[in-house]
Amino acid sequence: MSDQPTATEEIREAELAREELDAAVRAAGVTLPSLTLDPLSFAGSRPLPLISLGRCNLATARALAAAVLPRTGEADQ
Repeated sequence: MSDQPTATEEIREAELAREELDAAVRAAGVTLPSLTLDPLSFAGSRPLPLISLGRCNLATARALAAAVLPRTGEADQ
């Protein structure tokens, strides 16, 4: 038996990672409407799944930037 994951397992892992990322950004108040798996990354004999973050408007880009920046409060200054 091989320790290498099957293509189906890799795709499922990519789906789970996409779901986790979606839940995390939504918890931060951000929605990435185009968050999907990149279908071209499944081509070939061994898929290398990629997650496409997609396009977003300026408000979403700023919300995402605010969500990932370290929080600084007056206590930190």
